[in-house]
Amino acid sequence: MPSSKPSDATLRLIVESYLRLTGKPLISNVPCDEDELREALWTAPRAIVAHGTEADPIFFYGNRWALELFEMSEEEFARLPSRLSAEPLAQEARLKLLEQVSQQGYVDGYSGMRIAKSGKRFMITEATVWDLLDEAGGFHGQAAVFIAGA
Repeated sequence: MPSSKPSDATLRLIVESYLRLTGKPLISNVPCDEDELREALWTAPRAIVAHGTEADPIFFYGNRWALELFEMSEEEFARLPSRLSAEPLAQEARLKLLEQVSQQGYVDGYSGMRIAKSGKRFMITEATVWDLLDEAGGFHGQAAVFIAGA
């Protein structure tokens, strides 16, 4: 299991903002205990990623499945600008998606090609991308949940 980054409050924000915006739970039976929440996100049956609010947003979270898909350690992933998760030709489409998310709060049903550290390409499907908004509407970044195929 990963070390204690990001904070428990940030992990809870990922889960709670998803529920607030989509009306659906990100993980079933959201635990109250922070260690159990961390484990539930880490072992979720779908990839979950999140990036911050930097000018060139950097991933701060990827669960086990996401790290396997991108072929990176937590430390490598936490240094990756999220735009580099897509090939150069797909970055414009990814940017348009993120702008749509900013306008609507979330987007469901997204699919797109992504690239692993080794250069291997994989398709993400059934993706939901959402803003990380706290209860007061403060913006803390964006997150996505998806499955992947060949």
